[in-house]
Formats: sequence, structure tokens, C-alpha cells
Amino acid sequence: MNPSHLPRFLRHLYERFALLLGLGGLGIGCLIWTAFALPLGFVLRGRRGVLIGRGVAEYGFRFYLWCLHWIGVARFDLSALDRLRDEGAMIIAPNHPGLLDALMVISRLPDVACVLKASLLDNPLWGAGSRLAGYIRNDWFVGSINLAVEELRSGGQLLLFPEGTRTEAPPRLNAFRAGVAYVAHRAGVPIQTVIIEADTAFLGKGWPILRRPDMPMHFRIRLGQRFEAPADPVAATRELEAYFATQLPHSPGKA
Repeated sequence: MNPSHLPRFLRHLYERFALLLGLGGLGIGCLIWTAFALPLGFVLRGRRGVLIGRGVAEYGFRFYLWCLHWIGVARFDLSALDRLRDEGAMIIAPNHPGLLDALMVISRLPDVACVLKASLLDNPLWGAGSRLAGYIRNDWFVGSINLAVEELRSGGQLLLFPEGTRTEAPPRLNAFRAGVAYVAHRAGVPIQTVIIEADTAFLGKGWPILRRPDMPMHFRIRLGQRFEAPADPVAATRELEAYFATQLPHSPGKA
């Protein structure tokens, strides 16, 4: 749907409605899945439950992003991620401009685990589905690292944001944390950088959830350099941070 032909007042009114519809649809979809995921978490143990949880997440988020496209909220170019579907164990390391980042990556990959804030895994909206999918909470320190390494050694892929949280003062990236490089070092797997580009700050750090962005928003994901498993996590973290600074539009350090 393209509301651009409408008069300005009606276009803004429609965009406000589409924004509320998009946000509400995500919440309702998650609540419906929670009603199923909660009992399934007690019945399905091990790999079978994980595969079901990740499958629902992949196709559920893919359908949700299609709906955002259809109602004119956003346009997505995520096809580059399809090249990673059968690439085996690796850490997928994107920049983190907004709340849709994880949804976009998960929507294209069938067997990716996420390291999530503990508050999300404890949240009644996200928690049951995330636990069924085998996502890893970030507040267990060594335990979280061990679970991440175990996931990678079993052949899975891991989504882990080097900034740790959404970019606080774009275009300047947050200082990178050593977790990505350290887990890659422990598991002996490569780090696949992923570049998320957007023409909006929608749902970035400090964006009010009900603030209407210019629509349609445009999001594009492209694959960056793949770094081999590092021998020195500290040096590798500095290298990753320097690399991202050269890849993002208008980032400090871009030639």
C-alpha cells in the first residue's frame, strides 16, 4: 500500500494508524505465540523444542515484516542474509541502530540463537517464545559465555551485537565490547559482520515508541567482512570496531 498520493493531512493520519497497527500487531502476535510456547516449553525438551521455537520466530517475524511492507510502514532489503543459511557455525555480528535489528536477522535464518537482555527473557510478551527457541540470557556471565560456546560448537549460529546495546549517539558507534571476539576465540568460529543501513532513527535509543517516523522507512542489510576466529580477543575487538567505522554511512572514520 502506498499512501503517498493522499493529501498531507490524510497521509499523516494514515501513517499514525499504520504505526499503531504495526506495533499492536507485533504485541498481539507475540501474546498468541506465548499462549502456545509456554506449555510447549514444558512438553518439548532439547533440540526438538529449540527447532520449533526458532522456526516459529523465523517465519513469524518474516510475516510481520511483510505486513509492515504491505501497509506502507517500511521497505526491507534483507536477501543478503540468505547466503548465511547453510554456512555453518559462526557469530553474526551486526551494528545495532534500532529495535527491529534482531527481528530482521532472525526472519532470514533458520537456526540462529540470540544473546538477549535478561529482562526480555523474563518479559511475559517475549520470554516463553525466547526460552523455547533456546535464546541465551546475558546476565549469567561465565554461564552465558559457556552456553554461547556450546551453541556454536554444536553447529548453530549466534546473533551477538558487538555494541552490546542500541547505538546511543549515531552515527558514532558505541564502544565495542569484547564478548563477540571472546566467544569466537573460545568456540573457534569466524565472525561474520553484518551492516544494517536505514534512512530513519526509528526505535533507536531514545526514540519514543509512539513517535511517527517518515514513511515508508527503508532498511537494508549487507554482509561485511568475515573475520577468522581470533587468537587475541582484545585486538580483534579493536579491529572490528575500526572496520565498522569505515563501513557505515556518515560514520566517523569513513573515508
